[in-house]
Amino acid sequence: MLELDAVQTLAFAGLALFLGYALCRVVPLFNRYNLPAPVIGGLVVALAVLVARSREVTLFTLDTSLQAPLMIAFFTAIGVNASVALLKLSGRQVLVFLLLASAFAIVQNLLGMAVALGFGLHPLFGVLAGSTTLTGGPATGLAFAPLFEQAGVTGAESIAVASAMAGILCGGLLGGPVATVLIRRHKLYGGVRLGAPDESAAEPLGARDTPDFATRESNALKSIVVILVAMWLGAGVSAGLSAAGLTLPAYVGAMMVGALIRYLDDRTGWIRLPVATTDLIGNVCLSLFLAVALMNLKLWELAGLAAPLLVNLTLQVALVALFCGVVFRVMGRDYDAAVMGGGFIGFMLGTTANAMAVMRTLVERYGMAPRAFLVAPLVGAFFIDFTNALIITGFINLWD
Repeated sequence: MLELDAVQTLAFAGLALFLGYALCRVVPLFNRYNLPAPVIGGLVVALAVLVARSREVTLFTLDTSLQAPLMIAFFTAIGVNASVALLKLSGRQVLVFLLLASAFAIVQNLLGMAVALGFGLHPLFGVLAGSTTLTGGPATGLAFAPLFEQAGVTGAESIAVASAMAGILCGGLLGGPVATVLIRRHKLYGGVRLGAPDESAAEPLGARDTPDFATRESNALKSIVVILVAMWLGAGVSAGLSAAGLTLPAYVGAMMVGALIRYLDDRTGWIRLPVATTDLIGNVCLSLFLAVALMNLKLWELAGLAAPLLVNLTLQVALVALFCGVVFRVMGRDYDAAVMGGGFIGFMLGTTANAMAVMRTLVERYGMAPRAFLVAPLVGAFFIDFTNALIITGFINLWD
């Protein structure tokens, strides 16, 4: 049996991560439905552990002490990049789309709780299998898993991954067909059709900046220091909120401090935070966090939960397909609104990558949708993480 320390565990996670990338290249299904490479690689390791356990063999022990800092760093980077200027960029459309997504996240949790009660499970099982993993994806699910475990949901990490992965598959499969029905029924078409959409509209503000070689080191250093400072100060904020009786994931304080730093920087220009660099650092932390978390999964804890997970997912898929019609009407009943509806399904069941893949497929066939490629990524990649964290926290605290 291998006993890995924190650094060795991180190195092992890196190898699992690149295994995931290789599998995503080799297996078309993984690539087509945007399954995250860290999740694929980590699951392979977790499956190997499961097989070994069935033969009463322990392959290794992991030191996951770096898992939490990596997770907090990722969400801090989201906070740092969630600029108020981004929200103002498309004004009312972004705000309305965010309100729709936030309202639907609450509905996801209520439906999930109803399914959990129907199967005699802890009601918070439904919240974990609801907006925590469907709207939030695997990263949010794993970040909140310890809180659900403390609240009485056994095997929360394994449930989170199973629900998130199933949601990603369904989001990739469902978004395109539902949006296509809306486009054809209402005879909607976009502008010039291209082999690929103008992805510049989907990039966050400042993401197209291309600093020369001399400034890249400075940008990276600024981003790293700001993330670390936000994590430092955010730990105090989280401790204060916990002392006030609020049950919160560890990253919320750092995320809030990161957003405050970004707001002050937007107003003063003192730091001039590089969005693209901060996003890159956050994504690296996310990939390693997911790989470590997935390798440490106890898949045997899923035994007996297949039926409630399947019923919940079936109802969630039907509900989001119906709600897509509401999104279409509220967002303007035009072609961009239909494409946004497809993206809405993509990230409310999976991830922003799902949403982007669905919308790319639609515009390649029916024409450009610049408003959709601005609004959906802003909400899916930035703002919904804030509101969803508040929604999940509210359900946990209300039930406790």
